[in-house]
Amino acid sequence: MRPATAADIPAIETMIFARSAWLEDRGLPSWRADAAELAAQAENPNGDVWVLADDSGKVIGCTTVQDETPPWGWTEEELAEPAHYLYTTVTDPEFRHQKPGTTIALWAVDRAFTEGRAWVRRGCRFPELVNYYRGQGFDLLHEVQRTHARIYLMARRAERIADLDERFKGLQAIRS
Repeated sequence: MRPATAADIPAIETMIFARSAWLEDRGLPSWRADAAELAAQAENPNGDVWVLADDSGKVIGCTTVQDETPPWGWTEEELAEPAHYLYTTVTDPEFRHQKPGTTIALWAVDRAFTEGRAWVRRGCRFPELVNYYRGQGFDLLHEVQRTHARIYLMARRAERIADLDERFKGLQAIRS
């Protein structure tokens, strides 16, 4: 994992289009309409967009990690606890059998621990993602109705991830 740069924008956009095609082939909502806007966030001067690249440098995933949890849907006590918040995690479906999304999530959990955060939080709009994120150790804490969507708010305690280096090596070793 490394901070994204403006030079990553084309690769991130290509990856988002690949994920979008994969989702559309399964009748699921995709990122296609937002691909250019999401990829452009790589040049954010705050450095909160991160990419996962294989040993050849190919971008196989990205996520946004922010220090602020959105204030809606969380209790005052929860908001008072230090946390990282994950947004827009997208991965290349070519690597899906190696679970790059899980590797990114576990990296975020480990990084939050290293930085003295208590939690990693994330939200999603689809029950299928809730189940997927549960497999990464996240718990569903709140369901919030926003203007046009139901949002599922999830969290996992920050902790050291012992096998994180092995997970990264596994992503670099083979492609599915």
